[in-house]
Amino acid sequence: MLENKVAIITGGTRGIGLETVRVFKENKAEVILFGSKEESVEKAIHTLKQEGLEVTGYYPNLNDIEDIEQVVQEIIEKYGHIDILINNAGMSANKKIEDTTAEEFQNIMDLNVNAIFNMTKIIVPYMKENKGGVILNTSSMVSIYGQPSGVGYPTSKFAVNGLTKSLARELAPFQIRVNAVAPGITNTDMVAALPEKMIQPLIQTIPLGRIGEPRDIANAFLFLASDLASYITGVVLSVDGAARS
Repeated sequence: MLENKVAIITGGTRGIGLETVRVFKENKAEVILFGSKEESVEKAIHTLKQEGLEVTGYYPNLNDIEDIEQVVQEIIEKYGHIDILINNAGMSANKKIEDTTAEEFQNIMDLNVNAIFNMTKIIVPYMKENKGGVILNTSSMVSIYGQPSGVGYPTSKFAVNGLTKSLARELAPFQIRVNAVAPGITNTDMVAALPEKMIQPLIQTIPLGRIGEPRDIANAFLFLASDLASYITGVVLSVDGAARS
């Protein structure tokens, strides 16, 4: 579904991001994964290589425009174009507001919002030159419903939705589609570490009767990145088993 497409996936070293790298490679895309550290990038590349999947990896500071620009230029020189950008890097939060420092709140906004702006700002000119492209952002079900604590996380994801919908309108004349995927509770490392007594009540709130798997989310990204979604832009696609609260 993605043959001859070049995709950058931030936060691509674990969880949903790593599974999306797999799915895109299985669908014949050239994939460049971004991670936060050299060690995590090398580990992900090694894991994928053992599975027969060859990818390239970088670890730019997503809050440093010049660092991003340098890496993106290397990618352009190697591949000639960038067709798909998935802004997946992010961090969560669960502290009550009185226990959250201003620095912690700012760190969440820096990675979950500002990094998306930075990546998109650098990539868009290349997509315009290429007369089209796809930008996909990772949102969350809490961007719609909020959450009981950790206010920084849903705040950042509300911002992601606004950025997605606004950029979809701005970039549509250039044939650049912008959408987001809003996962529900997903079986990532963080969720897998929770005790069973916490997981079961969560599952009971989901009409489909299970939590999501990373591949469920990756498949949504695949669809939105593909030509099957050529008339879809400005959408925040919930992938949550109908868990609406």
